[in-house]
Parts: sequence; structure tokens; C-alpha cells
Amino acid sequence: MQLRSDNFQHGKPIPPACAFGKPGKPVALSDNRNPHLAWKNAPTGTRSFVLTCIDPDVPSKPDDVNQEGRKVPADLPRIEFAHWLMANIPAECGELSEGSCSDEITPHGKKEPFGPPGSVQGVNNYTDWFAGDADMGGTYLGYDGPCPPWNDTLVHHYHFRIHALDTENLSLKPGFTLAELRAAMTGHVLAEATLTGTYSLNPSVPA
Repeated sequence: MQLRSDNFQHGKPIPPACAFGKPGKPVALSDNRNPHLAWKNAPTGTRSFVLTCIDPDVPSKPDDVNQEGRKVPADLPRIEFAHWLMANIPAECGELSEGSCSDEITPHGKKEPFGPPGSVQGVNNYTDWFAGDADMGGTYLGYDGPCPPWNDTLVHHYHFRIHALDTENLSLKPGFTLAELRAAMTGHVLAEATLTGTYSLNPSVPA
């Protein structure tokens, strides 16, 4: 399988328009448009697709995150942050246009994000990040793009993966988690392809 985007190349920076945050003083909200994605050469027997976007470079401890006069050290252990989880994408679908599933920041989260007919979308980790925030707290479904700590000394990597499945439908309800998705996919993945983009809001750490 092959996965590509008109917005960025593998291993290269994701454009700010496809991010949640962009450089500001020190950070400003961005356009939060999902990037264009297109895939092909799925194996015979593919009956649906699953799409994920995971950042594995999120600091495991929040002590220094976005704190003036401090830096998040590059050697700090990192954890995963889900930015997009979508299942039950029809087998005949092979492309998502830029902004087709997300084209703005939605305070408190998108409740019914756009997607291909029949698809179902999971919860992303902005739900946890904004927990307790009166202005932004809520349940975030669908795509919400990069916004790494502006003082992180490590470039973040965003792994977009398309998975070809041998089943038309995974028994998942809107708001499923990454763990639930992985459990549901077990034994059904025929092939997958990955497209990785980078992003940083630290001016001293080029993406």
C-alpha cells in the first residue's frame, strides 16, 4: 500500500494550516484543517480502512510543558497522543481532501465530525489535555492537529497510518479510544501504509 499527501512529504514538516497551534506569542490557534490524504494498492480482500494519526513524542511528565524560562528535555520519556481515529472507512474510498473532516478549531470538541459515509470516529487526546478547562474542555472527536509544547526541545512526529481490513465493519461507537480500536482491529489487518510529518513550535528546534 501507499499513502501520500498533497500537503507534506514523508519526513517533512506539516503546514501550520493543518495544525491546531501555530507560532505566535508564543502560540496562536491555527486553522486545524485535516491534511489531504490519498492511498492506493490495497490488497485483494480489503473490505474497509482504518485511519489513525498518532504522535509518540508527547512528554510523559507535564512539569516543564509550556513554562516560561524552562525547557522540555529531549531525553524525557515520551508517550502517545492520538490526533485522529477513524474506522469503517468504505473500501471504495481512497482519498480525503484537505479540510473535508476538520476545517477549524471547535471549542469543547467536535461532536459529529465529518467523514466518509458509514465511517465512525474516535476520541482524540485533546479530551484529556483540556480536561477541567472552562473555555476548551470537552469530548474531542475526529481530527485535531499538532500543537506540541512551544518549549519542547524534541521535534514531534505525526504518524498517519491507513490500515486495510478484511472486515467491512468494526463494532465501535463514536468516541472509541485508541486501545479499543487496536483491540477491534486485531486479526483483521491485511496491510498498512504510513506517512509521517513533523512539527515544532519551538523556534530553536527546526521541524
